[in-house]
Amino acid sequence: MTRRLRSLVLLLAAMVLAGCASADKNQPATAASANSKASKSGTTSAMNMNMGSSTVAAELPAKINGVPAPVPSKVLATTNWQGMKIEARTMTPATFIVYNGTTERYVRPTKHTSFHLMVMLNDEHTGEPIPYASVWAQILDSSGKVVYSEQQWPMLSAYMGPHYGNNVALPGPGRYKLELVISPPVAARHLEYAHVWLKPHKVTENFTWNPES
Repeated sequence: MTRRLRSLVLLLAAMVLAGCASADKNQPATAASANSKASKSGTTSAMNMNMGSSTVAAELPAKINGVPAPVPSKVLATTNWQGMKIEARTMTPATFIVYNGTTERYVRPTKHTSFHLMVMLNDEHTGEPIPYASVWAQILDSSGKVVYSEQQWPMLSAYMGPHYGNNVALPGPGRYKLELVISPPVAARHLEYAHVWLKPHKVTENFTWNPES
């Protein structure tokens, strides 16, 4: 009886030891699986963060096709015409291309170019650019002499969006008067633009030009 009991105890002890060993073997695998999942989760999160960063960076690139972003400098005039927001501002002189449907002509600033004039026409409610208009700009000095009178080209820009612009050369620093003539957009219109912008509109604003400021 004693021998039988001793055999039974030894058998039970062997079974307990075998169970512990099996649990120890499974534990590293479970931990490894958890670590693997955590690692994969961390990698995915990092990838998402990197993609987000590159997306933000892509929204404001320093260069597009090798062309650096221009530097806006001074707002010359801001007004509203029947729901059209009109803003005239200067930026660094720019090289641009005039395309007439057949050929390209480069327009490059000279050493006398003071700034690139941008005229933005936007819907005051939505901010959407308003195309198909025409803009003429004239600048007079303090004595009333016309020192600049040019068409503003309808322009495309990856940085500023659609606008009307041209390079301007002023005789020097001083007080000037900007006169803009905005001609109505010539296009079919949806009803929200019915009965507006039907005649040329003139904008006049005085400004001081100082290249050093």
